[in-house]
Amino acid sequence: MSAVDIGQVAGRIVETNAAAAAEAQRLLDGKTKPPRSLGRLEDLVCQLAAIRGYATPRQRPAKAIVVMGADHGVAAEGVSAYPQDVTGQMLLNFARGGAAINVLARQAGARVVVVDMGVARPLPPVPEIRACRIGAGTANLARGPAMTRAQAQAALAAGAALADELARDGVGLLGIGEMGIANTTAASALAAALFMVLTKCVSTDGLKRCFDWKVLALIVGTVPLGAAMEQHGVASAIAGSIDPLGAALGPWGILGGLFLLSAVVSNMTSNAAAAVVLSPVAFQAALASAVPVNAALLAVAFGASCAFILPFSSQALILVMAPGGYRARDFLRLGLVQSTLMFLTAVTLLTLWF
Repeated sequence: MSAVDIGQVAGRIVETNAAAAAEAQRLLDGKTKPPRSLGRLEDLVCQLAAIRGYATPRQRPAKAIVVMGADHGVAAEGVSAYPQDVTGQMLLNFARGGAAINVLARQAGARVVVVDMGVARPLPPVPEIRACRIGAGTANLARGPAMTRAQAQAALAAGAALADELARDGVGLLGIGEMGIANTTAASALAAALFMVLTKCVSTDGLKRCFDWKVLALIVGTVPLGAAMEQHGVASAIAGSIDPLGAALGPWGILGGLFLLSAVVSNMTSNAAAAVVLSPVAFQAALASAVPVNAALLAVAFGASCAFILPFSSQALILVMAPGGYRARDFLRLGLVQSTLMFLTAVTLLTLWF
């Protein structure tokens, strides 16, 4: 494979062709079948047409499945039920044609291309396995960066070069896959980071700016505070202030009072702080009434969740509103409605459940 410049590859990417997708749907609708009867398959046909830029295949394309394997350093944290050696064993099995993907590829008439991108223990030379090793696996992402920027760019370039090579060989439909013990952990971390950035829930720079040691200290400090409240009768006194609601409305009043109290405290502090501080209050309120302890604790937990969906919440301002560019009216329009629905639903269900 020849070297590929990622910048040039990105520059060749163009917008999908909406006209081709519409033409593909028109052709599908002209078939002797109920409209949209093929469901998701029709969406895939239109998507392929939009990517290629034409609705009718000019010729049946050759197909290939590329499976790239590498090891993940985070496996050292015990996140997988299987040892790391399984990665190399599976690549050898792919090369022999003995894995499930080989069966599926044969049924689809696709060739399987196996690539070693960095198995921890180098594999014996096998003609069916291409060696594009970036390293002997990645570093442990739980302890530091899994890869350097240069390694990530080299891995992307290797994939782009292989795709170019297959395209020159006439492959017009390409499936991709990967193999690596602890890959779920790495994929989950990457997906979470991309989701936060792409949805603008928080940017990478914003995440650094919005991390506040004062909030962390507040949460940690509430643990001894909650214990002190219980020991000195403060929790019982606060629970006693909810008794009139219980006398008037029964268990619904106790649970509703705990929910509202937790919502107020969470907006003044944080959701975790509210849950810690008010757990002793919920416990005392349950002991003094016919409300089960579990129901009282859940009411506090549900109320604390309102910390993120009300505009005047300090936690929402720090972690959601400022980084996401939201305005107060966005929270009033959505958060207040959600909080009200959560209050009615949670308290009613807890009353009926317990």
